Order: sequence, then C-alpha cells, then structure tokens
Amino acid sequence: MNRLLRTVCLGLCLSFSAFAAVDPEAPKVQIAILLDTSSSMDGLINQTREQLWKIVNTFANAKREGKNATLELALYQYGNSGLSAQDNYIQQVVPLTTDLDRVSESLFALRTNGGDEYCGAVIAAASKQLKWSERKGDLKLVYIAGNEPFTQGPVKFQESVKAAIASGIVVNTIYAGANDEGLRSGWMEGAKLADGNYFAINQNRAVARVDAPQDAELVKLSNELNKTYIGYGRAAPMKAQRQAAQDDNAAGLSMGSASTRAMTKASARYDNSDWDMVDAKKKGVAVGDIAEDALPAEMKPMKAAEREAYVAGKEKERAEIQAKIQKLSKDRESFVSSELKKKADTGGATMDKALLDSVTQQASKAALSL
Repeated sequence: MNRLLRTVCLGLCLSFSAFAAVDPEAPKVQIAILLDTSSSMDGLINQTREQLWKIVNTFANAKREGKNATLELALYQYGNSGLSAQDNYIQQVVPLTTDLDRVSESLFALRTNGGDEYCGAVIAAASKQLKWSERKGDLKLVYIAGNEPFTQGPVKFQESVKAAIASGIVVNTIYAGANDEGLRSGWMEGAKLADGNYFAINQNRAVARVDAPQDAELVKLSNELNKTYIGYGRAAPMKAQRQAAQDDNAAGLSMGSASTRAMTKASARYDNSDWDMVDAKKKGVAVGDIAEDALPAEMKPMKAAEREAYVAGKEKERAEIQAKIQKLSKDRESFVSSELKKKADTGGATMDKALLDSVTQQASKAALSL
C-alpha cells in the first residue's frame, strides 16, 4: 500500500475509531435540552450553564447490568427573533453528541432576543431531526424549558408529544414561572401526554452556591489534567483550545462550577478520543497506527518505542490526577451537602433541581443505577 493510500485509510479509521470501539450492548442515555432564548430567558440560560457539569456528573457511574452507560447531549434554542421565521424560530445548536465541551461552548454562545415560542414545533423538530437510539431500553429524554403558553405556534403540542412518546422519547417540561400559570398554559399536560415530569422553576433565582475547601485544589488539578492531553490530527489545536475555554467559562461562573467540571473531566463520560492520543489508545487505537503527519510536533522525531512510552507516561500521569480529583470531589460533595442542609430553601426550584430530580426518576424507570 503506498504512503498516500495508507494515510487516507488511517485517517478514516481514526475518524470512526471512537465509535467502533464502543460496546454495542452498553446502555445509552440521550438528553435533548430545548431552551427558550427569547428576551426574558437570560436567567434560565445562566442556570443551565452553571449546572451543566453537575447534570453530567449525575451519570458518571450510570450502569445497567454492570455495563457503563454512554451519555449523549443535544441542544436546541427556540423563540428567538434572530432565528428564521420559516423554521418557526427554532435552531438545532448541537446534535446528540458525547463532546461535552462542544455543548458547553454552545451554551455560553446563546443570546436572548425577542421571539415567538412554539413549543409543539420545537419538540417535533427534536424528535425528527436527532439521531435517537432505536434500541429498546435506552433512555431518551427531552427537556423543554420556557415561560410562554405551551399552546403557541403552528404545531399542536398534543400531536408532537404523542409522536415523541410513540418513539420512546419522554418529554419533560420546565415552566419558568409560577406553578399555577404553568398548569393553566399547558405545560403539565404536555409532560403527562409523554410520560414525563412537569416542573415550575424560578428562572431568575441565583443557583445556590457553596464555597468548599477543596475548590482551589480541584481547579489546580483540572489545569494539570490538560497537560496530559496529546493532540493528534488537524482538529486537535482547536479542541484543546475549546477545552481550556470551557474551563475558563466554568470558573467565571463560580468555583463550584469549576469544581464540578473538574469532576466530569476525571470521569469516563469525558471522552476526547477523536483528538487525544491517550483517550484514543483506551478506545483501541494503536499509537503506531497514527500517521506521522497527524502526530504533535514533539512526537515526530521520536522512534516507535519512544512514542509508545511517551503516551503511556501521559496515560499514567492522567490516571493519577484523576484519582486525586475523584477523592477530592467526594469530600467536596459531602461538605456541600452538609452546608446546603443548613440553609433554608425559600426561593423556589432552579433548572438544575428540575433536571436532576427528573433524570433520577426516569433512570429508575429504565433500570439504570446512578
């Protein structure tokens, strides 16, 4: 095989390696978040940004019959005047993906702007456009959040939610406002028709924050973890930059958000095998099979054995840092839980509580242990 053909073949193999190595029998959790981005929804978006990693960490140890679950997230925005009226003011921001940094980046890029909020239409779009699992038993969840009547728009919500549940997609509704108004405007009915949960939240309430003694060390370890990544391929510089940017975004919100992101980065849910050689090796990609022109500059002068040793060294270093993060994260969770119990909760539920309470219930129905 000539060098050009070998390089092309290896490139194709590496492009699909992360998917080919996935256990086909592993349970799958797919969650689509549909956010109203009309002018009044800044609080809702901020709550989702701040609690993204807490939501992801809920599934850090999700299993069924001893097999670890794969987590995929998708993001839609609707009700924004900057979107196309022809598309019912709906946009698929991110398809179902395991690339958690991409989801975070997209969440922080959302901006609010006027709009008409068509709940039935966005549910129909997410149900039809996303690549949902067709395997029985996989957990498929839609979470739609907003504050306008559920009845608006050209697509009747009764039709779209019934079509969703017929495909095994559970629709959960989160009304950003008073509970009574959510009941009157169809949000509970939408959830009931699709076997989901209904919640009313205070989208303008600041998420409860607790500064923990472990936070500073967790942020430090998260930064050290980034130094163990060995980028390969053209996309590596961009994805490494995205990783660092999402660290900064989390830290910019709160120390707690940065700490929960560190916990995510120390879990199996944080998979970067499409650009990082350490994760790719875990997925079965041999170091020697990566074409030389895809290697980072520091590895190109190395001999084959030296490359193997270099990747193995980074793999060992990462495992040690992740173990430290996992231990500190458990200590932090205990501390935060204790502190929150001391505080009176009188401000109403927030987005993270609605999501976490619901996914716990839905996972139990799907025989998933969290």
